[in-house]
Amino acid sequence: MRTRAAVLWEARTDWKVETIDLDPPRAGEVLVRIVAAGMCHSEDHHATGDVPFTAPMIGGHEGAGVVEETGPGVTSVAPGDHVVFSSLPSCGRCPSCSVGRHNLCDLVMHIGAGRQLSDHTARHHLGGEDLAINCFLGAFAEHTVVNEMSLIKVDSSLPLEKLCVLSCGVPTGWGSAVYAGEAKLGDDVAVVGVGGLGSAAVQGARNAGARRIFAIDPVEWKREKALGFGATHTAAGVAEAFDVIQDVTWGRMCDVVVLTMGVGRGGLMADVMRLAAKRGRVVVTNIHPADEIDVRLSMNDLIQMEKRIVGAIFGSVNARRDIPALIESYRDGRLDLDGMITREYPLDEINQGYRDLRAGRNIRGVLRMG
Repeated sequence: MRTRAAVLWEARTDWKVETIDLDPPRAGEVLVRIVAAGMCHSEDHHATGDVPFTAPMIGGHEGAGVVEETGPGVTSVAPGDHVVFSSLPSCGRCPSCSVGRHNLCDLVMHIGAGRQLSDHTARHHLGGEDLAINCFLGAFAEHTVVNEMSLIKVDSSLPLEKLCVLSCGVPTGWGSAVYAGEAKLGDDVAVVGVGGLGSAAVQGARNAGARRIFAIDPVEWKREKALGFGATHTAAGVAEAFDVIQDVTWGRMCDVVVLTMGVGRGGLMADVMRLAAKRGRVVVTNIHPADEIDVRLSMNDLIQMEKRIVGAIFGSVNARRDIPALIESYRDGRLDLDGMITREYPLDEINQGYRDLRAGRNIRGVLRMG
């Protein structure tokens, strides 16, 4: 069949919406008509050249849609089912999956290849050339073929244009506070950067019972939105936050610090570590440039105060457990997805959407298909 998709041909160029050829699903695969796709900052890291990718690539790793066709052997979904993508697949059988660490599934090691999980070949083509798909998904398209291991079936009464952000940004932010950060009742939590991931981290910390939540962002309207998500204090930058946290906590500082700004910088780590209390956890969940190897850090502060730096991919969540749980939180009002989605765009306006992201105009933009 033919469909349309946003393709990134090389780094430091715009996305180009193309009419592509899409093969039918093979064994274990599913054809999905996409209703909406979240515009995560991760795709912009590819566009800016911060993170390498297999080109040409169909972007998009946050998406939700309707199953149109299934390949042989598919048992978890059927035509007509509503589904949310998981940005990282899980096989359920490897050593990581067997202990519930689905975010570290062995399948993820192949994610940069941009081909199908089942046989590492392509289903998406243009002009005789194979197209890669980001995170085995390629959600910036009107249709895509994915493996059933990347799908979570959801209630058809729920709005897919809201649920699409549950593929990555929301569980990543939420889990970074709750799982990687181990935020608990009475903790003080700082979130550095309150865009899509940070807004979810604020809500995760609130639901975990945090006593005080400090939202740190240079954009004033995002700080104001963070108060609505559950933050108790705000600051425009890390230096200002240090003074605020020191005053409010009587110098004890924060039990958990979550780094969710759009682009990580190793040179900021020493200042960020000062926000953490004794034995405080600093969770690094945002993406840094792939070639960054230098980090500015006071090792004495790390050692003497027993502070901990924790890396987190996909918020350390188990997608099959946590995406349904987050949907229930959305149903009962504990998770505000509506407030996080600030603008919607047709597929043809994808580049405007990413210009808005870079300019700080969105918490999360969403592409609406068709």
